[in-house]
Amino acid sequence: MEAPFDTKVRHTPVEDILAILLGTLFVGLGVTFYSEAQITTGSTAGLALLVQYATGLPFGIVFFVVNLPFYVLAFLRMGWKFTLKTFFAVGLVSVYPSLMPAWLNISGIDPLFAAIAGGTLMGMGILALFRHRSSLGGVNILSLYLQENYKVPAGYVQFGIDLVILAAALFILPFDRVLLSIVGAGAMSLVILLNHKPGRYMGMS
Repeated sequence: MEAPFDTKVRHTPVEDILAILLGTLFVGLGVTFYSEAQITTGSTAGLALLVQYATGLPFGIVFFVVNLPFYVLAFLRMGWKFTLKTFFAVGLVSVYPSLMPAWLNISGIDPLFAAIAGGTLMGMGILALFRHRSSLGGVNILSLYLQENYKVPAGYVQFGIDLVILAAALFILPFDRVLLSIVGAGAMSLVILLNHKPGRYMGMS
């Protein structure tokens, strides 16, 4: 007999680990597309990309450091399991972009394709993390907290903050790259908005 729609199935630790590995791999590939096309996104990943473009500092180091303050909110509001999985996910995304050149040789990429495909990949990766009680830190933590406690859709929160970060890109990137970055941020947020709504997904970790 089929389980009722309101039955929540708990993820196993193995399922959580695999979801985090695959989700962060999607995000890492999306970041690589963005870096190759010299575009950015929102959230702390977009902030780290902007710092990389402006200073030359490695994305991974900036991304990891920027997320450190948000672990306090994660621990206080979301619990130690969520915080631990988020720390693991952030660590993987910090490492993946530096490993990508050894795994993937990109001689050229169309910026529009990079924006849409990269944004979609990152959206799917973040979605996998959300559904296994994890995140990429920063804005993701705030988005999940507001959705779970105040029923504000995570996609709306994500996109609103992303627009602020993308506005800062106007001072670093050419205008056409900023427009493409907005397209990519929209693709990423649309994936999250359409697929991560309160009560729709019943899996638990």
